[in-house]
Amino acid sequence: MTAEETQPASTVLPPLPEEGIDQVLCIVAHPDDMEYGASAAVAAWSGAGVEVTYLLLTRGEAGMADAPETVGPLRAREQRRACEIVGVRDLIMLEHPDGMLEHGLPLRRDIAAVTRRVRPHLVVTANFDLEAYGGLNQADHRAAGLAAIDGVRDASNPWVFRDLHEEQGLAAWKTDALVIAGHPEPTHAKPVTAEHVAAAVASLQAHEAYLEHVADHPAPQDFIPEILAAGGRAAGTEHAVMLRRFEL
Repeated sequence: MTAEETQPASTVLPPLPEEGIDQVLCIVAHPDDMEYGASAAVAAWSGAGVEVTYLLLTRGEAGMADAPETVGPLRAREQRRACEIVGVRDLIMLEHPDGMLEHGLPLRRDIAAVTRRVRPHLVVTANFDLEAYGGLNQADHRAAGLAAIDGVRDASNPWVFRDLHEEQGLAAWKTDALVIAGHPEPTHAKPVTAEHVAAAVASLQAHEAYLEHVADHPAPQDFIPEILAAGGRAAGTEHAVMLRRFEL
């Protein structure tokens, strides 16, 4: 995989190439992972008629103090509400264990299967570097990003997970590009409007119980607009989502 050159700090980030993109697949570990700014791009895409699917690899059931049997359904309800706000109609939540996500063949196979079913032109995932978001990145985030890359590429190889085709009729599918949201070295930007910014804020606010659980979590309206305004400054627009793009 070769990344396009990172733009120098003094250079305006170019807009994300979007010609021919009418299906986007977002692959993240937990409920709420798309809602830290990236959902503004989702709102823009869905508003333009692009079909967006969310694939959550866990249900986030280990992310709160209450028992997983209670938290899993609660977080699923909050995620469905967040999806409605940004126009996502297709939400897929897998049953891999929250907090113990493993980058291995079972996870890659599940991602490949969804990729072949959805047939996206663009895949979105979140930053999975060891150091991210002001500290050490969470284990599930790291596993999810690696598995997203591998599973999406597996989906294009007809000789990997052959049973997906032979038993389920899921033919190989090659995705055009993958982008990483929240990457410290973005190559492109997706310009968004004030309306999309408001939708991004509201989508994170939809995770009401989770936000109440996290001590000292800033209010979404206090930091999401600033993240997107910083993207706008890098892109020469009012607001934007910054992304690192890889051709597949």
